[in-house]
Amino acid sequence: MTTNRPDRRTFAIISHPDAGKTTLTEKLLLFGGAIHLAGEVKARGQNRRARSDWMKIEQQRGISVTSSVMTFERDGITFNLLDTPGHEDFSEDTYRTLTAVDSAVMVIDAAKGIEPQTRKLFEVCRLRSVPIITFVNKVDREGRECFALLDEIADMLALDVCPMSWPVGMGGQFEGVYDLHANVLRQPTGDSRMFEGKLTQFTGLDDPRLAEAVSAEGLARLHEEAELALHGYAAFDVEAYRHGDLTPVFFGSALKEFGVAELIAALGRYAPPPRPQPAEPAAISPDHDNVTGFIFKVQANMDPQHRDRIAFMRLCSGKFRRGMKLTPTGHGKPIAVHSPILFFAQDRELAEEAWPGDIIGIPNHGTLRVGDTLTEGESIRFTGLPNFAPEILRRVVLVDPTKTKQLRKALDDMAEEGVTQVFYPEIGSNWIIGVVGQLQLDVLLSRLDAEYKVAAKLEPSPWDTARWISGDEAAMKAFANINQSALAKDRDGNLVFMAKSAWEVGYVQDRNPDIRFNATRER
Repeated sequence: MTTNRPDRRTFAIISHPDAGKTTLTEKLLLFGGAIHLAGEVKARGQNRRARSDWMKIEQQRGISVTSSVMTFERDGITFNLLDTPGHEDFSEDTYRTLTAVDSAVMVIDAAKGIEPQTRKLFEVCRLRSVPIITFVNKVDREGRECFALLDEIADMLALDVCPMSWPVGMGGQFEGVYDLHANVLRQPTGDSRMFEGKLTQFTGLDDPRLAEAVSAEGLARLHEEAELALHGYAAFDVEAYRHGDLTPVFFGSALKEFGVAELIAALGRYAPPPRPQPAEPAAISPDHDNVTGFIFKVQANMDPQHRDRIAFMRLCSGKFRRGMKLTPTGHGKPIAVHSPILFFAQDRELAEEAWPGDIIGIPNHGTLRVGDTLTEGESIRFTGLPNFAPEILRRVVLVDPTKTKQLRKALDDMAEEGVTQVFYPEIGSNWIIGVVGQLQLDVLLSRLDAEYKVAAKLEPSPWDTARWISGDEAAMKAFANINQSALAKDRDGNLVFMAKSAWEVGYVQDRNPDIRFNATRER
């Protein structure tokens, strides 16, 4: 029996902050039938909050700070949507999430084009040859000229671009979006200028009925621009797209619901089903007989009342059934998965079975960690989930010194999730927190207070950066004897050199050629 499921699409949405990613996520869920009311991120009231943003700090600030998983079905296809943080301070969480997807949707603000974080996330996708569909958002507002946006995508990302739709005017002159391949015009209706089902089928751009649907100025612009778009850019090639060489581009407005249905249809029609995953000793194909998967995220306290702890597993091969025993590489003892769950943001339901490409949650109490491979018993390990050296280091100081045990538990939990890294100095009692971005520190303090009832302060650390070190036993012992005051251990017991500057890292490295100083460590 083959276990590959061509009816699965596991994808992430990537963008720079404020490009409209969370709004697009909501509308995809709405069109997929997973929710019945689309909310706005900054609107008031529980029912009108972004369903994928469930943390207190997310709801207060209107930003996504943790990846979330949502599953929905449409036209016989199961979509597993992984919403990622757009803010660069959470790039580690986003990077690990991108290891669990088969394709991505890149959201670009029509007024701003490709922004720095968009480019960074694209490069992560390129490393893994993740195919990308581009959604140019907010065309109902004033924005940059469409050809300039397409050329920027082609030049900055070194991709062939293929426009699949085209806006009829933008901003105040917006009259709808024309599907260049299906020859369908979708138009705004009512005072809100939403898309409410007003669509017209045409025989082509030369159909005389187009003159009745849009203004003379809009028609002239559409004729000129669409003809140039069709002939001036690459034709759509599904294989080039799946190899990561070409991106189909859709224009639309997530808020006004233009282009969302076309985007879902394109994902269902063109996005790849589950792909082979890199592993040692060999890559694992989705039609591999045994169940295999890897943990790419751990999230504690999604339900604070139950103090839960969920490991997110990407299923890579085999048919998973509730109650089956799987062996984690972390400790080698089989565990029975009695209560696997499928996610809809923080809502969930019991999963009786799952297939390659699916994301399931496994409740556990510290047994599973990010980077663990789970199998039916064979010895394999999925690769490519790194830790990055922190760029900000801070000391953690308790307001109430009697809560040391609670603080240790909280820091360990959040280190397992990838929210922060925690280092325990060889000399001294103040623990050191390491993060990639400043906003992670705000999340840390917010969660310590809200979830663990621990009040803490962060103070400057004497160190600026950290490197994992390794070498033969004699070299490591000699290094430790000289540099003990600058050494710490991470939560796994790995030795870490704490440096006052990047210059010091280079200086110490030059003086200790037998020691390896690593800015990343694979989990």
